[in-house]
Amino acid sequence: MFKKIIAIASDHAGYELKVLLGETLELQGFSVLDLGTDGLQPVDYSDFADDMAKVIRNKEVDRGVLICGTGIGISIAANRHTELRAALIHDALGARLSRQHNDANIIVFGGRTIGTEVAKDCLDLFLSTEFEGGRHKQRIYKTSKI
Repeated sequence: MFKKIIAIASDHAGYELKVLLGETLELQGFSVLDLGTDGLQPVDYSDFADDMAKVIRNKEVDRGVLICGTGIGISIAANRHTELRAALIHDALGARLSRQHNDANIIVFGGRTIGTEVAKDCLDLFLSTEFEGGRHKQRIYKTSKI
């Protein structure tokens, strides 16, 4: 099982969903490491992907949540880091398979593109699903190489 500490970060476009998901995680008994942003003022999503990589690399957390307007930009920024396997999620199937087959350690949402209840359901699935290993392990290794 992974640590009960979840890092969460967003840019301004994902701020409201970040706050909601952070509160939801705390109600479920998780400790939340909030990496920012702290409001609706425009900021660059790539800075928050970098911060997420740092806390994963330093083993402060095992899993995290990233959010920007569509989820696309912050996903691209996150996946530049070899320690992050960030999956942009829109539905329950994607949330489950991102863990089972891809061992994703970061779930990504579009704050402007996903409903709050869907995001909460997807986050629950993401956190409760284990990596299957097996044939998927070699694929993860290949995509993690520099």
